[in-house]
Amino acid sequence: MADSTTRDILVTSALPYANGSLHLGHLLEMVQTDIWVRFQKSRGHQCRYVCADDAHGTAIMLTAEKLGISPEEQIKRVQAEHERDTAGFLIGFDNYYSTHSPENRAWSEEIYRRLKANGHIVSRAITQAFDPEKELFLADRFIKGSCPSCKAEDQYGDNCEACGATYSPTDLINPVSALSGATPIEKESEHFFFTLPVFSDMLKEWIDSGTLQPQIANKLREWTDAGLQEWDISRDAPYFGFEIPGEPGKYFYVWLDAPIGYMASFQNLCEREDLDFDRYWQPGGDTELYHFIGKDIINFHGLFWPAMLHSAKLRTPTAIYAHGFLTVNGTKMSKSRGTFIKASTYLEHLEAEYLRYYFAAKLSASVDDIDLNLEDFAKRVNADVVGKVVNIASRCAGFLRKRFDNTLTVQCSEPELVQSFIERGEHIATLYEGREFNKAIREIISLADRANQYIDEKKPWVLAKQEGSEQEVHDVCSVGINLFRVLMSYLKPVLPAMAEKSEAFLNHSLDWTALKGPLLGHQLNNFKPLMTRIEAKQIEAMLEASREQAPETAAAASSSAGLKPAAQDSAENAYIEFDDFAKVDLRVVEIVAADHVEGADKLLRLTLSLGDGEQRQVFAGIKSAYQPEDLVGKHTVMVANLAPRKMRFGVSEGMVLAAGPGGKDIYLLEPHQGAQPGMQVK
Repeated sequence: MADSTTRDILVTSALPYANGSLHLGHLLEMVQTDIWVRFQKSRGHQCRYVCADDAHGTAIMLTAEKLGISPEEQIKRVQAEHERDTAGFLIGFDNYYSTHSPENRAWSEEIYRRLKANGHIVSRAITQAFDPEKELFLADRFIKGSCPSCKAEDQYGDNCEACGATYSPTDLINPVSALSGATPIEKESEHFFFTLPVFSDMLKEWIDSGTLQPQIANKLREWTDAGLQEWDISRDAPYFGFEIPGEPGKYFYVWLDAPIGYMASFQNLCEREDLDFDRYWQPGGDTELYHFIGKDIINFHGLFWPAMLHSAKLRTPTAIYAHGFLTVNGTKMSKSRGTFIKASTYLEHLEAEYLRYYFAAKLSASVDDIDLNLEDFAKRVNADVVGKVVNIASRCAGFLRKRFDNTLTVQCSEPELVQSFIERGEHIATLYEGREFNKAIREIISLADRANQYIDEKKPWVLAKQEGSEQEVHDVCSVGINLFRVLMSYLKPVLPAMAEKSEAFLNHSLDWTALKGPLLGHQLNNFKPLMTRIEAKQIEAMLEASREQAPETAAAASSSAGLKPAAQDSAENAYIEFDDFAKVDLRVVEIVAADHVEGADKLLRLTLSLGDGEQRQVFAGIKSAYQPEDLVGKHTVMVANLAPRKMRFGVSEGMVLAAGPGGKDIYLLEPHQGAQPGMQVK
């Protein structure tokens, strides 16, 4: 059943940066958004989903320069790749555009003029680091030097990865430009600021309005309570972006025109389809506007964006929905372990709908992080989709084709059962609406269990062998197909390609709003496989393709236990360049568990914590020197980017460092007191 009134909804997801490939973290957000949009459309609403590439900024300019092409060519190439990958994941954009567009330029300039006319733009001179060779003002991330606190070298201009200290680039010892190696100089420049503090009261009311999730609202209150600061919206040439009207050599900061890209992409759609743009962006209308974003960019969407819209006399979002980060196998995505998976790499090995289903089974309305556990991923998809949902249709279709000419019964033998499935749809719809996809999936799979239980109890394969049971076989299989039809109508937002295959089999569209009763006397088409099982070898091939092999030295290769051999005489060792050393990622770790390895004479199994919940398993040949219980709680150093190595006892995910000739004379390296798990050793 459709809602009583048709809603007009505009939906966006965050704009991926046009400087690199999409990975599964991007797809988490796009899949979440796409499922919600497809659900709204399935209920009969006018719901449109627009997005674009975020195409401006210094990084894109520098990448294009490195490649020897123009920034325009760079963003064109990346956009083509992004559109290919999102299509592969069945993301149903109504429009996918670019922020480097005439519509975005026009709206950026218009909003700036409105802000300025309202007295919400001010200018003042600021002093910044400047690269005299590149003739470029340097953002913090483009400056490196020694930490003013711990003196660690090669640290970025805003914080130290070694000791965690925060500072300004001017505090660095011996700072250099990461772009040219030149020593930055200080240079004064006029910048333009948006007077965000003026909107403190407006933003506090906005934060308390229910527009935001509770966790997000609480985070934004911390910023407003601490006192808002004016926001620098300008950058100096050279810069790839839009020049500020009337200010030669001054450009809009990318985060000013990026969210305006939502408006530009929608305007581009409106011009093509003759839609009323103003109806969606002027205050006081009856349309709805939703932004789906990651929690890391909530300050831009939850503070700067609504304040800008309010000043420009444009409507603010109906709601902003933030989600958490994606982890893989319980830890941050890692190139060395093959879990930093690009969208294109995934699609080379696995079907998009496997991931769409798994994400749906994990996503809720909260901002909690989502873990893609690859073992659970395969088991859940195989069990739920193939083993339960597809199984209903495949069990019944053969009997209907062979015995009843692919035709359903003219009367339903279990009308109450079918109706109970249909009536459950309103509750499932409420869960979809509230973005509680995981709960919706549980409800749907619970119904699938009931459908399979019904078929198991009736046993059409047994009835088919009994004389005089033809009608009962026909009845049972027709009920099974009708239950399958209901389930696939509920799963269509999640599994659109499988739904399309199901529609071809059913010879009928899967229309949520048309679920009023069973199909009777209906002609089916021959059943064809809807989804195959995930094989472990597919996942392993994907991980192998994603894995960046870390260089292994001869010393590392000679160690079968994940323990670095003792150093030899320096005269026997060849010199290496600093760049070679820099490839080795040394990290402080805490030994949180240590165990004997059954069948191994020299090995201990160590569980190492790198902080932030990340753990590694390493097999170390130190059994002759240490008892496992004596190691727990100690800190040591590991090679964190060594390619995982399959051993007879399991996978070793790194190497701990030790000195000594061997036997009982092995000494694990221990960092000085104060070093914390995860800190990099340089």
